[in-house]
Amino acid sequence: MDWFFIITSLLKITILLGVILFMVSYAVYAERRVSAFIQDRLGPNRVGPAGLLQPIADMFKLLLKEDFTPRSANTFYYSLAPGLAVAPAIITIAVVPFGSTLFGVPMVVADVNVGIFFVFAISSLGVYGIVIGGWASNSKYPFLGAIRSSAQMLSYELSLGLAVIPVFLLVGNLRLTSVVRYQIEHGWFIAAFVGDWMNPWKWLLAIPMIISFLVFMIAIFAETNRLPFDLPEAEQELAGGYNTEYSSMKFALYFLGEYAAMITGSAVVVTLFFGGWHFPGIPDGYHGWVFGLINIAVFFTKVAVVIFVFMWVRWTLPRFRWDQLMRLGWLFFFEIALVNIFLVAGILAYGPRL
Repeated sequence: MDWFFIITSLLKITILLGVILFMVSYAVYAERRVSAFIQDRLGPNRVGPAGLLQPIADMFKLLLKEDFTPRSANTFYYSLAPGLAVAPAIITIAVVPFGSTLFGVPMVVADVNVGIFFVFAISSLGVYGIVIGGWASNSKYPFLGAIRSSAQMLSYELSLGLAVIPVFLLVGNLRLTSVVRYQIEHGWFIAAFVGDWMNPWKWLLAIPMIISFLVFMIAIFAETNRLPFDLPEAEQELAGGYNTEYSSMKFALYFLGEYAAMITGSAVVVTLFFGGWHFPGIPDGYHGWVFGLINIAVFFTKVAVVIFVFMWVRWTLPRFRWDQLMRLGWLFFFEIALVNIFLVAGILAYGPRL
């Protein structure tokens, strides 16, 4: 038995879980500060310097609140649903490489050869937590929110899956670390293959890569139920949607699941289109542990930038109507992503070897 592998894997799982939970707590704080800045308000500024201890106060508030269960609810599924909502978002991060190497240890929990399939397979389970929670609450608003969520997430998963196929047509591998290595050698997919300006075929491929990124990014918004696609919650219509009847830590788990899904989605976006841990001019961890730490810092900095975009969009754009949401997914993104696959396949088939 390889004890070194077991110990390093457990360490990576523990540290990564701690980092994700920390990021979830302070993503809530960051969103409140960003929204306050956009709306010309102060935001949290009482608990600790600049309100930095506000997430800790929120945690204690949720822990100490009464855990109320509606009398008409299906108790078992009502209690199970919040856990089903948060677990897939956290498990998905296991296959995302968050650095190169540190002391010779690869900075990924599970470097499986079907990484993107694992991401889609596990993240798609999150809808069960929402649907079961809405149904088990035995109330009309949560049930309507659950129906909306199931239709929305299933619809946009098609666009999400089709949008990444051009990436893997180029890389020729489903392993996420291979996607990052390809971008290190050829340039980030979102940056028009920086580093090989003289190849006109790569400039031609930059267009479908940007299309893939835009479709994937917008589909991630819909998958994580973030504005302008937060129809399952829609406070003005559904009084909070699927989590209306939840309180205390059960509500906190739903909240944690939403932000964990946003962080995981941002990490996948960074891995697929922004070169993962790579930054031009910075060596990877094979050149020393200092560079390994820098690679990790680069990765999480990119993730933070994408999270900021999520927040910026939330407090800038209004919510779509339900018919607009479904029409956008089925009549536009699905077709655009499908045509984009044929476009990349044609360029690869008839252009010179890239």
